[in-house]
Amino acid sequence: MTYWLIVNKAAGDGRQGKSYWRSYLRAAGIEELNVHGLSETDWEQHVAPGDRVLVAGGDGSVNRVASVCVEREATLGVLPSGTANDFARNLGLPDDPLELCRMMRSEQTVEVDVSWLNGNVFLNVAHIGLGTLPSRQATQDQKQRLGRFSYLLTLAQRLGMQRGIHGRIECDDQVVEGPWLTIAIASGAYFGGGHELNQARIDDGMLDVVAIRHESWWRVGMAFITTRLLGRAPRSGDTMAHFQSSQCHIQLRHPHTVTADGENLGRMANVSAITRRGVLRVMGSRLVSGRPQPPEPIHYTPSDAPPMARPGPGAHPF
Repeated sequence: MTYWLIVNKAAGDGRQGKSYWRSYLRAAGIEELNVHGLSETDWEQHVAPGDRVLVAGGDGSVNRVASVCVEREATLGVLPSGTANDFARNLGLPDDPLELCRMMRSEQTVEVDVSWLNGNVFLNVAHIGLGTLPSRQATQDQKQRLGRFSYLLTLAQRLGMQRGIHGRIECDDQVVEGPWLTIAIASGAYFGGGHELNQARIDDGMLDVVAIRHESWWRVGMAFITTRLLGRAPRSGDTMAHFQSSQCHIQLRHPHTVTADGENLGRMANVSAITRRGVLRVMGSRLVSGRPQPPEPIHYTPSDAPPMARPGPGAHPF
């Protein structure tokens, strides 16, 4: 078994780079390391089944290395060093870097889901619409100075500038169509810098598809305040639709930008996503679920009742 350390030196504020993690890994007893930069590609073909590939970076870096681990049957280790680190939140990793590196040396592993959108791997979330703006527009300087709050800053700066997207969402026998502000396809319990999906897990073999209706900004703003400040989701049906399925298809009227784990995949009109259960082995001892939340009563008025399937309860829209 070989230990690999793959480092994205541009991740986060740049302080948790190669020398930072190498010192803690040595203190934990991992002396022999094959160290490479994330921008390099020659290491990928040398990873063997059973190797441990540790990645120091954010969600985009983890995404890249996870693809190699799935292909080469290696075990992934995450050393959170990015802005959001949502995938790491699912794993309940220790905050102390030495304790974390000792875990990388242990035999503790968990198996998690991997999802694909039009053939592209994603571990956390794919976005269409307003949800793509933070990763596209937040500058590196903002990320370094403000961390995950840079995403909220970018979102606030762009409120009122989106006209919405028209699309048909199909998840098994559940179908809904209309104008949307944003559509998120989530694999785990966290995305967007720590936002939770209630009762979701990264090992449940399900995608959570959350679509926010293109309504008045006042209603969307109230949903945001309810979610972020009061710690509870808005009533289902008022502003959103939420489905769970192992696969989904979205047909858009016009092509729109799609992002996955913060990476821009280009403009698409047809989006298909699937998830495979437990195909990635990761260093860790436990998995974290989004906090449970009891269902709330559904209140519709004739003007905003959904045309087809009833949305499920308990998803955070942002």
